[in-house]
Amino acid sequence: MDKSKYLKVIDDTISNGRFKDDWDSLSQFQVPTWYEKAKFGIFIHWGLYSIPAFASEWYSRNMYIQGSSEYEHHIATYGEHKDFGYKDFIPLFKTEQFNAEEWANLFKLSGAKYVMSVAEHHDGFQMYKSAYSHYNTYEMGPQRDLVGEMKDAFDQQGLEFCVSSHRAEHWFFLSHGKEFESDIHEPLVCGDFYWPSMTEPDHQDLFGSPPDQEFLEDWLIRCCELVDNYKPKVFYFDWWIHTAAFKPYLKKFAAYYYNKGDEWGTPVAINYKHDAFMFGSAVPDIERGLFSELKPYFWQTDTAVAKNSWCYTTDNDYKSAMEIIRDLVDIVSKNGNLLLNIGPKADGSIPAQDREILLAIGDWLKVNGEAIYDTTYWRTFGEGPTKILEGQFTDGTTKIFTSKDIRFTVKGSCLYATVLVYPENGIVHIQSLKEKSTHFHGIIKDIHILGFDERPTWERTDEALTIYTSTVHSEAPVVLRIELD
Repeated sequence: MDKSKYLKVIDDTISNGRFKDDWDSLSQFQVPTWYEKAKFGIFIHWGLYSIPAFASEWYSRNMYIQGSSEYEHHIATYGEHKDFGYKDFIPLFKTEQFNAEEWANLFKLSGAKYVMSVAEHHDGFQMYKSAYSHYNTYEMGPQRDLVGEMKDAFDQQGLEFCVSSHRAEHWFFLSHGKEFESDIHEPLVCGDFYWPSMTEPDHQDLFGSPPDQEFLEDWLIRCCELVDNYKPKVFYFDWWIHTAAFKPYLKKFAAYYYNKGDEWGTPVAINYKHDAFMFGSAVPDIERGLFSELKPYFWQTDTAVAKNSWCYTTDNDYKSAMEIIRDLVDIVSKNGNLLLNIGPKADGSIPAQDREILLAIGDWLKVNGEAIYDTTYWRTFGEGPTKILEGQFTDGTTKIFTSKDIRFTVKGSCLYATVLVYPENGIVHIQSLKEKSTHFHGIIKDIHILGFDERPTWERTDEALTIYTSTVHSEAPVVLRIELD
């Protein structure tokens, strides 16, 4: 690929398109309707780091940090770093059990509406065919365009195809390998797998150790290549793009991508963390965290089935399906989407526990999906005593919800009240729907319970709307469909 020609194509697309590379222009962005309605998507962390399956997807960085558990594990399992480095996992990445159609079938059964594959993680190994770098799965390892196979299979199932790039962090991700005798050493030039391996900055420093123009142009081209070749509906970025040096290139990418969406006649969106993008120019994402209150803007949580890792490891600490379902309900009631990550094994098979969790979520959504998909938020997101800790990296502790914790969504003439823990005595009190409520002064026509034949009795007083049931028992959240007049 001629780098200068591609950069000119990017500039020309911006010059000729509706979106320019400035925040005023990018503020024209509107969230695609399908995305707001989808509510639930699947994230996939799969790559070379799935081979050691140890600790986390940050194995490529940590294996070069002397004294770390990954460093010790690597020597004990694979030998000295100078003899077997991270690059030596490439021939072992054979993906012999990978079947994109089987993945697509499972994700469809899970109830997900969109799927996001990590196209390139911090390690710098591309999971797709690239004209810009030889270090990709089409030329090395399995010699397959894995992202391309996923796109084809997901399209067949009607799943919206999305990608993520974590390339930005590659600026420093492998730098510790230069601190001792390993396979990472100078000279490193653009195009090398380990390039540039610069000194790792303070992650909170917005200005320290800024990437140079060569790296930033490399980053931009890789992102635009993904857009051109795979036409993703959403493009997700991880954290380090919020640093100052990336800002001009972020604006260029956003303008290019949004203009390409215009060309395709398909609205697209970008996910970002922190304040990488100007508010209103893309969709904010909260990593492993929630909001405690309803938000007037659309947002997304990305989290994983495992608490300790995004990729498959032999020691994954899994959440329960019920915990994830309750989080999904809570997120949707607050105007958000849930992007749930799974970690396939190196051979391309999906671990049994990941599969079981996805199928359990799908079973619940088959019955209760009308309270999730295509809904919007109500006047209040819910009620109950359980407090949600707000912010990123706050979902590591299981929330203990009660029978008083209820979440609301609305669609048409129906208000959905989801009881996160159904009471054993079968009696539900909804204070937000009491007589003379500050939230609701209308008429309730009828109440149905999704997935159950029993027709409940109910009464409305100055204290609460009280629903009485005798046969409804469930470990999962129960949805009350309240028909309004």
